[in-house]
Amino acid sequence: MTSIFPPAIVFIMGALLIPFLKGRLKSVYMLILPVVAFLVLRGIPEGNYVIGQIMDKDLSLRIDRLSLVFGYVFILATFIGIIYALHVKESGEHIAAFVYAGSGLGAVFSGDLITLFIFWELLTISALFIIWSNRTKAAQGAGFRYLLVHLFGGVSLLSGIILRVVETGSTDFGYIGLSGLSSYLILLGVAVNVGIPPLHGWLVDSYPEASVTGTVFLSAFTTKTAVYVLARAFPGEEILIIAGLVMAVFPIFFAVLENDLRRVLSYSLINQVGFMVVGIGIGIPLAINGAVAHAFADILFKSLLFMGVGAVLYRTGTAKGTDLGGLYKSMPITMIFTLIGAASISALPLFSAFATKSMIITASGHEGMTIVYFLLLFAAAGVFHHAGIKIPFFTFFAHDSGKRPKEAPLNMLVAMGIAAFLSIFIGVYPQALYSILPNMVDYVPYTADHVISQLLLLFGAFSAFAFLMYTRIYPPEKRSINLDTDWFYRKAGPAVVSLIGVPFARIYAFLSRTVLETLPGFLAWFSRNPYGAMKIGADIILLSLSGGGKEAQKNLQKEKAAYPGTLKEWSVSTAVTIALLIFAAYLILFFFSQ
Repeated sequence: MTSIFPPAIVFIMGALLIPFLKGRLKSVYMLILPVVAFLVLRGIPEGNYVIGQIMDKDLSLRIDRLSLVFGYVFILATFIGIIYALHVKESGEHIAAFVYAGSGLGAVFSGDLITLFIFWELLTISALFIIWSNRTKAAQGAGFRYLLVHLFGGVSLLSGIILRVVETGSTDFGYIGLSGLSSYLILLGVAVNVGIPPLHGWLVDSYPEASVTGTVFLSAFTTKTAVYVLARAFPGEEILIIAGLVMAVFPIFFAVLENDLRRVLSYSLINQVGFMVVGIGIGIPLAINGAVAHAFADILFKSLLFMGVGAVLYRTGTAKGTDLGGLYKSMPITMIFTLIGAASISALPLFSAFATKSMIITASGHEGMTIVYFLLLFAAAGVFHHAGIKIPFFTFFAHDSGKRPKEAPLNMLVAMGIAAFLSIFIGVYPQALYSILPNMVDYVPYTADHVISQLLLLFGAFSAFAFLMYTRIYPPEKRSINLDTDWFYRKAGPAVVSLIGVPFARIYAFLSRTVLETLPGFLAWFSRNPYGAMKIGADIILLSLSGGGKEAQKNLQKEKAAYPGTLKEWSVSTAVTIALLIFAAYLILFFFSQ
């Protein structure tokens, strides 16, 4: 067994010390943890390493170009997220954030399916506590629904893993492909985390209910970990192209109608992950590079947008488009960073998505997928419409809400500044990102055709928005509740509890009451003559099976009347065996009655 210290352990074990630190020391310690994790990761050469065993199966760590890209951006996202959250005094949220980030790192560096599943479930549990850290009734409900949906995904993933191990005898985590029930169950489990419709409702339901800082972490890890698993296990599967297109297109319409700006960004997150899923489904090296690069860039600019809206929520107490507007007067720095995030997600030249998203669209064109190509263009225009224009417009401009809050705290501005700088850096110098991608592909984003076509696309989308606003056709920002697929399990949950849970609860209560009331008396009766009691029991069973005559019934009544009668002498071994059997039966009944 090779002595390797997994980077994930730096975060998970390091989180345990946070409650014991106070003030500036606590802040410095939390900022050091991502630095240590990065140094640990850089110190591990590429390769596969056995780090433990469970049930005679190796637990392994895989370091290669694909996992490294996600590892780097996860550590970077943790560093930025912690800076943004330095003002939070509650240690519990910081602990959950580090365990969550560590779980993501553990999953992307997993070399076997058992390790993957362990970190996969830890990812769910830690995300649950991040959601609950907001301490509101809405967050509590969203957390429970998040847990239920992801338990379904976890069970699907585990079932698929078990079947695959039975089929192949191996727990290695690599290319799986769609070749049988086990692979479809694994894909279903991953589809929940990646947010493939109609399994996406948990994301829009839970992310906006987390705290201002918690949402920044949530936006970075769960879906991107799932994207990594798809890229590792299911590249080139055409079903992912269809699923990704649905993800890229349908959220546009919900985002246009939505008033809560954090929900708008949640729909936008699904939209962007859709591009990645399409790239993985296309499967050629350029498309895989595009999916991975876009995941890297998306973590940065989506975090930036969530941080911008979160800063506004922190200062004003609301993220509703109807309650905002005119904030450019009092939060100009936050406005600038949010505009950079909007330009990045919109793939404006010199901003990150221009250099990443275009790889996926270009790959679809190279493969002759005309319908896919034009649907991706439509989705690209749509995201500019709702995330590139709507978010900054209704937050900082539009009507003047009259609010004049203070600028965001310094730590929030620093975090947004780092994310904004990196989003521009990737757009200006994409080769820095291209050099660490999993495949060696020669791709140049800054060609005259690409720049002009992208500017025309964005100009068309902006013109459409301006025209719809001028003619008042654009849906106005208004207080409303928009129904999505989570409505079904919101409504079905109580019905299932009533139809299934209530009857079972009554049966359970009846059995518990019966057992607890009758068991002590029965044991007292039985102990007076165990041999005679067992004979009576055997005769009752035989009589019920045979139908017995009046004579047999009379004999049974005589046995009951004569009980306990004369005790029969038993050997010590027989008495001990029967006593142990009785005690075991008692324990079983006792535990079932609890």
